[in-house]
Amino acid sequence: MQYDYDGFKIESFEAGRGLWHARIRRADLEPVIIDGVSFPALEVGFAWSDPDTAIADAIMQINHLKLKRYATAGAMQQAEQSAA
Repeated sequence: MQYDYDGFKIESFEAGRGLWHARIRRADLEPVIIDGVSFPALEVGFAWSDPDTAIADAIMQINHLKLKRYATAGAMQQAEQSAA
């Protein structure tokens, strides 16, 4: 199951029988760069009993960690490097 939210694509996946997790990627598929460290995807949360709950947890984590500020960070950094 996949869900788009606030500049990110959230994908739920089964890590074991009945153990659902969520993977967060930027919608433009660029890596999330946090404190200079590049993350192609972020896997968050606990093992949930269903994919919808895993996605709901990922949405909560995006909001809690204020990840929206990283949704376009790569594009801004590339523009700065091009101007230099």
